[in-house]
Amino acid sequence: MKRRQSDHGRSEIAIGLERRHSGTSCRRPTGVIHILPWPVQILIVVGLISGCGGGLDLNQYPTPEELFDAALHEYQEGDCDAAVTGFQRLAFILPTRDPRRAEVRFYMAECLSQDRRYLEATREYRRVSDQWAQDTLAPIALLRAGEAYSSLWRRGELDATYGLSALTVFSELLNRYPSSQAAAEARQRIADLNERFARKEYKAGIHYMRLKAYDSAIIYFRSVVVNWPESSSAPEALLKLVESFKRIGYEEDMRDMCTQLQRFYPEAYPRAEACASDTSSVVGYR
Repeated sequence: MKRRQSDHGRSEIAIGLERRHSGTSCRRPTGVIHILPWPVQILIVVGLISGCGGGLDLNQYPTPEELFDAALHEYQEGDCDAAVTGFQRLAFILPTRDPRRAEVRFYMAECLSQDRRYLEATREYRRVSDQWAQDTLAPIALLRAGEAYSSLWRRGELDATYGLSALTVFSELLNRYPSSQAAAEARQRIADLNERFARKEYKAGIHYMRLKAYDSAIIYFRSVVVNWPESSSAPEALLKLVESFKRIGYEEDMRDMCTQLQRFYPEAYPRAEACASDTSSVVGYR
């Protein structure tokens, strides 16, 4: 059976599948249920499960086509638990060359991501991009994998391993599918990551500066300027370099930083009081 792109919202997938289906999805029992008497808890939980239909009854869909349509419908309605039941079954029964296998894995990854199981989601997204590299879902899967890694880097000041993983995946997307819509989105994601990397280094520099460990602070501030010159933290780091060199008495280095500040970030130059008081750092000064 041929893949029915229009029937299954293929155009939505091609532009990133940005919509999240909420409101119609079944909810797990949360909130104050745990403080109620246990017989009441059981009745509530049973009622919720009954309202959700208890998942997808695989016996009702004898053919892969019917099961695929049913699982996709559940996904579009926001019930990932039921959808995954169908997609997992399809992953085993669809023929190896069936093009819907890519969609099955992709939707499984989407559900994992929505459930915040990001590491598991990245594995499924990578499977799509690697096993079905010619499918139009492949670049979108790479985009999603990078976004999942980014979600795992929750606090910028902490270990950036997942941020680096996201950057690697986004860069791979640019190399493999440079003209895709997903690549255009990845460029923005990379810019956002670079802002976070720069901010992380800048905060580390501020930390050492407060401890008056200026040599260490200078290393971090220089890293910001060299590695992320387009970031919003770069001019701030250069201002701190001016201040740091002045405090430790490195006048020549301070003047060099003033020159760099005036040349590359002229809008920030007036804020450098040390530069303003040292006229020899002004470009063109005689």
